Amino acid sequence: MLCVVYKSPKKAETYLFVERRDDFSRVPAALLETFGTPQLAMIVNLATKTRLGQADIDKVRLALRTQGYYLQLPPPPEDLLKAHLTAQGKSPA
Repeated sequence: MLCVVYKSPKKAETYLFVERRDDFSRVPAALLETFGTPQLAMIVNLATKTRLGQADIDKVRLALRTQGYYLQLPPPPEDLLKAHLTAQGKSPA
């Protein structure tokens, strides 16, 4: 199963996976508007992969089959202050 990965010019570390190159027919218009003009990042053969960098490959495959696209968002920023306070046995306010 091949899929095409596009990066967002508006949102850092945000990627859109679709089944066919330049086919955004199953992607909601509101999502494309927020995403910006998709920029080709890579073509991936999911049949030969066992894992992806930041996305769960099984969720990507399922989303592609059921809705025709998968949106990968960046990981949430780490709250270093909260982690420090928890390590010190203090409750973050």
